[in-house]
Amino acid sequence: MIDSKRYRELLTLLDHYAYEYYVLDSPSVDDAVYDSLIRELKKIEADYPELISPASPTQRVAAIPLDKFEKVAHVRPMISLNDVFSREDVEAWIKRMDKLLPGTKHEYFCDIKMDGLACALIYVDGVFTQAITRGDSRIGEDVTMNVRTIKNVPLRLLGEQKGRLEIRGEIVMFKSDFAKLNESRERAGLPMFKNPRNLAAGTIRQLDPQLVAGRPLHFIGYDVLPEHANDVLTNFDAYTLMSEVGITNSKQAQVFTELDDVMHFIDTWDTKRHDLPFNTDGLVVKVNDRTQFEKLGTVGKNPRAAVAYKYAAEQATTVVRDIVISIGRTGAATPVAVFDPVQVAGTTVQHASLHNADEIERKDIRINDTVVIFKAGDIIPQVESVLTELRPKASKPFDYPVELHRQYPELEFIRPEGEAVYRVKGVTGPILLKRALQHFASKGALDIDGMGEKNVIALVDAGLVNDLADIYTITKQQLLDLDRFAEISATKLINAIADKKQPPLSRFVYGLGIRHVGTQTAIDLVNHFGSLDKIAHATLDALQSVEGVGDVVAESLLGWFADPDNARLLDKFERVGVKPKSDAVVAGPLVGMAFVVTGTLESMSRDEVAERVRALGGTFQSSVGKDTTYLVAGGKIGASKLASAKKYGTQVIDETTLMEIIK
Repeated sequence: MIDSKRYRELLTLLDHYAYEYYVLDSPSVDDAVYDSLIRELKKIEADYPELISPASPTQRVAAIPLDKFEKVAHVRPMISLNDVFSREDVEAWIKRMDKLLPGTKHEYFCDIKMDGLACALIYVDGVFTQAITRGDSRIGEDVTMNVRTIKNVPLRLLGEQKGRLEIRGEIVMFKSDFAKLNESRERAGLPMFKNPRNLAAGTIRQLDPQLVAGRPLHFIGYDVLPEHANDVLTNFDAYTLMSEVGITNSKQAQVFTELDDVMHFIDTWDTKRHDLPFNTDGLVVKVNDRTQFEKLGTVGKNPRAAVAYKYAAEQATTVVRDIVISIGRTGAATPVAVFDPVQVAGTTVQHASLHNADEIERKDIRINDTVVIFKAGDIIPQVESVLTELRPKASKPFDYPVELHRQYPELEFIRPEGEAVYRVKGVTGPILLKRALQHFASKGALDIDGMGEKNVIALVDAGLVNDLADIYTITKQQLLDLDRFAEISATKLINAIADKKQPPLSRFVYGLGIRHVGTQTAIDLVNHFGSLDKIAHATLDALQSVEGVGDVVAESLLGWFADPDNARLLDKFERVGVKPKSDAVVAGPLVGMAFVVTGTLESMSRDEVAERVRALGGTFQSSVGKDTTYLVAGGKIGASKLASAKKYGTQVIDETTLMEIIK
């Protein structure tokens, strides 16, 4: 007999226990009781699958990964807030509102500003139906299947709810969960995650809900949009309603009528915010009355009736060891300060963009200066000022044109009139992008079949590719719209690109086109560090400890990874699903041996020999040096390499001997 009444009772009781646990933070039963009831629920669903409700806690995780995220328009834009940083800024904000609503008394709703991924949850008649990311504020992505896996997101709201109800909030990872996750990854030898916010955002954008379910995320609400605006008259009413229907909020919001009380609340949380379970960089202050809020309207994308109070970023001092210049994809030369690693806002910082020559001159930043650094928005490290009292006596101003010539002797730079940025002369962004993409797809890098020069030019000129990661977002239909592609060629290229979503890490590092990083250097870096994350966060000393990596290569690597454009590119690779596989070789029969080939070989090409030697732990070189073990002499050998072998005492072998060694 189908026990539907028992099933409904179980759902109701389990919803209540979840409410006590996640919203009230005061469970009335032990976890074992909850688990036992879940087991009973699962048995009923197994015996009577026709009873299964979409609001059942067993239905959180989808079994089938998604193909992509669909775009969805917000009913009302998820607009951002203007930032304020002082009491004077808050007073000026209030005066602007008073001019628009003269004689109106305001109440101020104050709440914690969470550092997470903004998301809207849609409920229809109390049942969870959709989750949409903030996106560009007007269009977001449908991440419903992933958000269903978040345990504190109720699949059915408490009470009798009718019509559409939208809950807006932030998806966060608690600091304690983040620390535990990184500890377990470190023990497993996996790369560490950078910060809770990036991890939360990256997790929600995974196409496999099973992966999302395995990470401890939380949804914390901050606003409610009912179907009928009159149903919620104040922002505090919305905050209270969230708790009543089972949505977790920050538990810290308050309403004040006086500015002094608002500022006291702000000052109190400036010191207490570090005790919160999630990261925050400030508070949100809103006009409490929603009618007043709507009357005040918006300016651009920002509401007049709300501001975000940002706390001063944490600061630290360190010493600038070098200033390296990175050439971006548009040809712009960006200076990067390399300094002794230091902890700022909970993370280790060792480099920061100095933006341009004017910025260096304005702040008078020099090598070996002691500088004050901070994190703008608790995220991006910047140099605030120089402690000139600690400047070495022999210090000289940084000569930008001279350094450009020293670091890039083969390039010529110009500084267009009216611009602060030096650029490579004679090239434009598209030209550099075409060169970079050809290199990325070349045989020595990712070896993407069909991504030759003409196709690269066609893709860039058509606007389908604006950076290297964009090739992974191209569709077959977009290719068919170009004159160069037909059904077969378009399909082949799409498949070839898809096949390279998990390239060997050394090929990926080489393919990024980092200056002075050739095939062997990329392999040496991967063998030494094991992961891209560890390479990206390596100190100057750590990079220089890699065999074959000297000052020039180390500085080039630091500069490349410190460039904000490159950081965004790596994040984009991750978002589109590119996951390089470590191909580190820490042991092998040829470890410590170095090979050079001269002349032509009959059984293998030079590239095939190089790949085989490296796979066995050896080093493949282009020229004979003092560390070369064997010079392989084929047909039509070069006299210069034989002379170098004689000079350095390198053993000369023939192709037969080589084949015996590598087989």
